[in-house]
Amino acid sequence: MSDEAPISSANPPPHSPVDKPAAYRVLARKYRPKDFSDLMVGQEPMVRTLTNAFETGRIAQAYMLTGVRGVGKTTTARILARALNYKTAEIDRPTIDLRVLGEHCQAIMDGRHVDVIEMDAASHTGIDDIREIIEQVRYRPVSARYKVYIIDEVHMLSTQAFNGLLKTLEEPPEHVKFIFATTEIRKVPITVLSRCQRFDLRRISASDLVGLFSTILSKEAVAFEPEALAMVARAAEGSARDGLSLVDQAIAHGGGAVQVETVRSMLGLADRARIVDLFEHIIKGDAAAALREFGAQYEAGANPTVVLTDLADFTHLVTRMKYVPEAANDQSLSEIERTRGAEFAGSIAVTTLSRIWQMLLKGIPEAESSARPAGAAEMVLIRLAHAAHLPSPEEAARRLLELSGGEAGGRPTPTRSGGSAEQQSAGGSIEARSREAAPQQRPSGNGATMLRAVPDAAPQPIGVGRTEESLAPAPAARPEPKVPVNSISDIAELCAKNRDIKLKTLVRGFLRLVHIEPGRLDVNLPEDAPKTLLGELAVKLKEWTGIHWVVSYSREPGEPTLVEAEQRAQEERVNDARQDPDVAAILARFPGARITDVRFRAAAEEVEALVPAAAESEDGDIVPGDDIE
Repeated sequence: MSDEAPISSANPPPHSPVDKPAAYRVLARKYRPKDFSDLMVGQEPMVRTLTNAFETGRIAQAYMLTGVRGVGKTTTARILARALNYKTAEIDRPTIDLRVLGEHCQAIMDGRHVDVIEMDAASHTGIDDIREIIEQVRYRPVSARYKVYIIDEVHMLSTQAFNGLLKTLEEPPEHVKFIFATTEIRKVPITVLSRCQRFDLRRISASDLVGLFSTILSKEAVAFEPEALAMVARAAEGSARDGLSLVDQAIAHGGGAVQVETVRSMLGLADRARIVDLFEHIIKGDAAAALREFGAQYEAGANPTVVLTDLADFTHLVTRMKYVPEAANDQSLSEIERTRGAEFAGSIAVTTLSRIWQMLLKGIPEAESSARPAGAAEMVLIRLAHAAHLPSPEEAARRLLELSGGEAGGRPTPTRSGGSAEQQSAGGSIEARSREAAPQQRPSGNGATMLRAVPDAAPQPIGVGRTEESLAPAPAARPEPKVPVNSISDIAELCAKNRDIKLKTLVRGFLRLVHIEPGRLDVNLPEDAPKTLLGELAVKLKEWTGIHWVVSYSREPGEPTLVEAEQRAQEERVNDARQDPDVAAILARFPGARITDVRFRAAAEEVEALVPAAAESEDGDIVPGDDIE
């Protein structure tokens, strides 16, 4: 046959018919989209936007395509270049209807058109490469309508290259279009992004990938099992190219068919049904059964890390089904995942699922980096099974409260001096035991919560229904400070006595008092307050007063700061002075005069002591009142 490639007689492919080409093209290249109708898989928003833009003639001078690897950025750039230069005997304008090959289409799709220049920025990163583009854009295209520059991995360009491209990118000649593609959009300068129309190519969903694989394998006349394609779709993680590469590998691994067992063996996956069984053993807290199930999967060829990852995926699925029951309609899920996942979603608490998820997130890296992945994975499973017997945080708190005084509202709330008479008599022994066994929470200097053991020498009863104020340490249990500290003013004076002017300024300007007692200070802070202020203040107060201080942040508004209080007081004094008839007459007599400050004179007894000295001066009698400057 004259239209077929010749077959080498020296080394012919074994058992290959004469009517097939000798060179094999992988599926990712053979079924690469050629027009926008093929690109509709997973990228409908971008196609709709380009369709409207082309129909209205609103064609931008530059496009930025971004997305994960394998979603079709370079393919989209070529299709876009083909649409810009589309020309047939009937149509000579940019269009998205590319069902008929145009004059330039095949050359553009093959990457060999003289007016469509493709450049890999990973290997052409310098300003010299961009300068060459800048010098060429002035010349019109040879045969096409537009000269199109496709720059792949544009984020790899140097800063000088980006800066050199800016002016040309903003005002290119009418016959030039730029199309950029990148997987790292955050590394592209905002000055470049602002000059481009940006399209985010989405990850292709697993169900769309299963449909794509099914269509391609049907055209290739390759037998397949739907569950095997679902495994490949999950492993592809939204990338059509990665998925088709795995399909190619699965066909070769399975001897011309895509089957579940061959795909599982190829990817090192565990049986999804067995993952569900493993999950059930963990939920029941049966560590022995979980280890036996894991050992069977490991002997069957499953990768320990993959087993934990699949377990995390199923935990996420169950959690998602609790809030989105429609998640069970995903085509990439097996029937057992749908049914048993829904059962688990209805019976397992979110707190339990969240705890399993967090433990798996920490356990998977341990297994990956361990010299013995199987042993590390088993230790993770043991921890998970053991945690199944642990109460939730809410249950633990409830039990602690029951031990410390009964159910909420069942007993009188203990007072700050040590509790009610009933608690001191009937519940005293129970509370004493709970104090010895249970840790106590206290806020740290920066507002975070820390745990500390309550010393036996100074026990504190913990009752149910106590308010935040009643949870504070009782004053009788604390030693009196060396220096009394009962207000923010006392703290400011303490800073001044110890020559810490910086801390005094911060205390006066930022602390809004909510509650204060010996050893405890609750304050509210404005947004611009230093983050280290509370910690520094706790350290200094302990040093200056000789007792430990707990300085914590409160959401209550609190009192005004010292600076705010002084400003308000000054404003009130000025307003009062302005209402005085004599002051008003003076202000009216001297236009432009204003009240700058109002100060109180000394107390009355001090005034009497100063009268003789004042009588000798020319100022005359001293009248108690306000001075105005």
